[in-house]
Amino acid sequence: MVTHVSAEAQGDERGALLAFIEEQRGGIRRALLGLTEEQAASRPSASELSLSGLLKHVAEVEQGWIARARQEPPAIQRDASNWHETFLLVEGETVESQLAYWEKVAAETEAYIRSVPSLDDTFPLPDQPWFPPEGRVSVRWLCLHLIRETARHAGHADIIRESLDGATAFELVAKEQGTSGG
Repeated sequence: MVTHVSAEAQGDERGALLAFIEEQRGGIRRALLGLTEEQAASRPSASELSLSGLLKHVAEVEQGWIARARQEPPAIQRDASNWHETFLLVEGETVESQLAYWEKVAAETEAYIRSVPSLDDTFPLPDQPWFPPEGRVSVRWLCLHLIRETARHAGHADIIRESLDGATAFELVAKEQGTSGG
C-alpha cells in the first residue's frame, strides 16, 4: 500500500469500499503527475499500454459498471469495431479532459453507492458471452470489482511511469503532497 486508507466510522462498509476505490484512483492519477501529453501516450514497456490509455479505460469501465447497476446503457458503447479506442486517446481527448471526466464519474459512483438501500441489492449482468447467463451481482460485488479493476491498472501505471522516467509510486506520493519522500 502506497497511501494509507483512513479508517472509516465503525461499520461504515460503504465508506470503506469507496475509500479503497479512491485510493486506487489516486495511484493512476499520480502516475500522470508532471507528464506531457506525449509522455502520457507513450508505451515505454513491453506492453501496449500507455498512462493516458489506462486513464481513459478505467474511467470508461467505472462509468459502464455504474450504468449497468442502474440498468442503463454505458455512456460509450464498445464492440469489436472500437474496442481499441478504450485504451487510446482519440481526437480532442487529452489527459486533462479524461481526468475531469473521471472526476465526474467518481462523483456519480459515490452518489450511487451511497444511495442504494443495501449493498446486497443486485442487478443483472448484460447478455454477453463472458457473463454467466441470467447472472446477477450485488452492489458490494460491484465495489469490490471496481477496487480490483482500478488496482490492477494502478499497478500497470506504476510500471509504465517508472519505465518512463524512473519515478516510483512513493516518489509520486511525495510529489503530490509537496514533500521530499522516496
